[in-house]
Amino acid sequence: MKGIVFTEFTEMIENEFGLSMLDEIIETSNLPSKGIYTSVGTYSHHEMVIMLTKFSELTKIPIHEALRMFGSWLFNSFFNQYPDFFNHTQHVFGFLESVEHHIHVEVLKLYPDAQLPHFICTQIDQKTFLMEYHSDKHMEWLAVGLIEGALKQFNETGEVKIVDSPDPSKGCLIQIKLQ
Repeated sequence: MKGIVFTEFTEMIENEFGLSMLDEIIETSNLPSKGIYTSVGTYSHHEMVIMLTKFSELTKIPIHEALRMFGSWLFNSFFNQYPDFFNHTQHVFGFLESVEHHIHVEVLKLYPDAQLPHFICTQIDQKTFLMEYHSDKHMEWLAVGLIEGALKQFNETGEVKIVDSPDPSKGCLIQIKLQ
């Protein structure tokens, strides 16, 4: 997992919950990296799971909600850091369709060793969109939060939820229903 995910997660914790919370998570998690991350480094996703688990224990926020909250934070951060990725469309569905074939392609140019999730998108109608999420990391709730962040950024309202998937071991199906 790329270091930018770790640096953004630690920044979210520090900004939203305080430096003492971040210190406690790092000090009590026995992380191989000791909690020292660079945005261009690569780290085991197990470290993220360890930190999420500790964060959940300390805050009483369920892990899936913590991932969702972080996803929204991460989208906002990406939007501010990489505005060129978002200039090509004015609609959330168009943006979501661009993730696999535009944004991930550009990310891999910058970070060839990045292990990105795979998405298959289907627009059902003007208000309904499905994204198949495939990743062995099972961070689907992070994807839900990222999508919720995209909805806010594109000034659209709707519901994002995980729905039944044909093979949950390989991923999940995320439904976006605009209001």
